[in-house]
Amino acid sequence: MSQKFTEGFVCSNLSDNFEGLSFKKIPISSVEENSVKVSIKAASLNFPDLLMTQGKYQNKPTLPFALGMEGAGIVSEVGSQSCTFKEGDEVMFGSWGHGAIAKEIVLPESMLSQKPKSFSFEEAAAFKTVYLTAFVGLIRRGNLVEGENLLVHGATGGVGMAAVELGKLYGARVIATGTSDEKLVIVKSWGADEIVNTLEDGKTSFRQEVKELTNGNGADVIYDPVGGDVFDESIRCINWGGRLLVIGFAGGRISNLPVNYPLIKGFSVIGVRAGEYGRKNPDLGKENIDIINNLANEGKLKPHICKIFSFEHSLKALKYLKDRKLIGKVVISIS
Repeated sequence: MSQKFTEGFVCSNLSDNFEGLSFKKIPISSVEENSVKVSIKAASLNFPDLLMTQGKYQNKPTLPFALGMEGAGIVSEVGSQSCTFKEGDEVMFGSWGHGAIAKEIVLPESMLSQKPKSFSFEEAAAFKTVYLTAFVGLIRRGNLVEGENLLVHGATGGVGMAAVELGKLYGARVIATGTSDEKLVIVKSWGADEIVNTLEDGKTSFRQEVKELTNGNGADVIYDPVGGDVFDESIRCINWGGRLLVIGFAGGRISNLPVNYPLIKGFSVIGVRAGEYGRKNPDLGKENIDIINNLANEGKLKPHICKIFSFEHSLKALKYLKDRKLIGKVVISIS
């Protein structure tokens, strides 16, 4: 059987300036039992996509690889009659951490979900990664309780806006932070109870404001995809028994924690890797996905998309992400 190919937005060598990126033909797997071929209609970008092109993410795909951690499309071929899906089904999917910014992809059927009927392909492509991360972080790892004060950093990005929406849905009082007043106004309209600009005279500063907003106690749960100075300031405004969730390091620096802080203040620092959580706990992983999919189908969750780029402008989309211009999600329309 001859090798089949599809066109994708491919990283051929690692670089900080995008010089290793281009459109290329990439091999596509044969459709075997329990696998499905999808004609991709949309894919979304996440910050790890940028890090992977630079070799700075924990997942380091073998070069060359197509970018894109998640997408949505139409099933074009199934591997067996017993498959959960059939040709023509509209689906959304995760993609092994890469490969969604392409015309086609072959995946195990277990990695696919039916697209919510109310979602466009673009919304479906922007959904799974950020909401699964928020759910695993806040509910599974953070044990968020109704009425608690939830501090969401990087609240103007995709994972941040998902945490704001999910936190409100689970009854938290949400304090959202960012570095742009204009973007924070949008997050406020998204459901945040309070908004805080973390920059003061060019320096990261928010502990006093958070303390004032929580009657001097500090935040019960802190959701931190930023790291660096934001993490350092967070340990100074967390409540006794609080949970500081380490989501990522979009700020560029990985902090060191003086362990006397969690000792004296009795708080926990918890790492969150939603995908790995599902791999280590397959039954719970499936349950997590079912829960957020059901919430989407009930109209309770919907990703905020700030800009849609065409497939041909995938590089522009990645630069837009790097320049921190986005609020919510950036999506690539492939159809």
